[in-house]
Amino acid sequence: MKDLFSVKGKVALVTGGSRGIGLMIARGFVEHGVKTYISSRKKDVCDEVAAELSKNGTCISLPSDLSTDDGSRSLASELGKREPALNILVNNAGANWGAPLEEFPDSAWDKVLGLNVKGVFKLTRDCVPLLEKGASDEDPARVINIGSIDGIQIPALDTFSYSASKAAVHQLSRVLAYHLAPKKITVNAIAPGPFESKMMAETLRNFGEMIAESCPLKRIGTPEDMAGVAIYLSSRAGAYVTGTVIPVDGGLLIKP
Repeated sequence: MKDLFSVKGKVALVTGGSRGIGLMIARGFVEHGVKTYISSRKKDVCDEVAAELSKNGTCISLPSDLSTDDGSRSLASELGKREPALNILVNNAGANWGAPLEEFPDSAWDKVLGLNVKGVFKLTRDCVPLLEKGASDEDPARVINIGSIDGIQIPALDTFSYSASKAAVHQLSRVLAYHLAPKKITVNAIAPGPFESKMMAETLRNFGEMIAESCPLKRIGTPEDMAGVAIYLSSRAGAYVTGTVIPVDGGLLIKP
């Protein structure tokens, strides 16, 4: 039981791992002994973050543009050249778009659903062979998809395509969990509430104190809060958990 929450020695791929939620998870993995690949569109940023994280473990930059048709295939192929197996896939790369209802463009649906939903499906599918090789009966391979509480509740802002995409991620996680269980791969989603990230920066700048005050735990989420849930799902402690959506929101969803 003493190693119940250990992830040491595993191999992980974290998309969007150079900032925000992805960086929080990647840092937690690296500092707990996971050989962690991070991917993002900007090679220079990805390289810089990987070098910084490698001061406390092993982090490798593997840039890729997952908004393109070939992005997920090339990322999975490149990872396969470097690793015989993959234990953990974190689908975090995503996009947002805000505009009033009467001005909301078709392009916002194409961009946001293309990356947030189709991108998650494609990369998971393309990584299945590597994940199967990293799985066992007692310790299955893990897929962790990053959703949002805005995919569960009505969002405060006019982010129509984003909130719809995150609700789709939650349902896609359940469907994939069912289909991948025979391959000894679990699939779960994390639904973050307010955390300090580039996507949330403007909102927190303008409404941070109000959001914290409205939260039952009276604060914004920290990197440790996010890393802790990802480590739990990736460890032996989370080996029998699949098809779930775990809100990490300080209690916002339970407010009356």
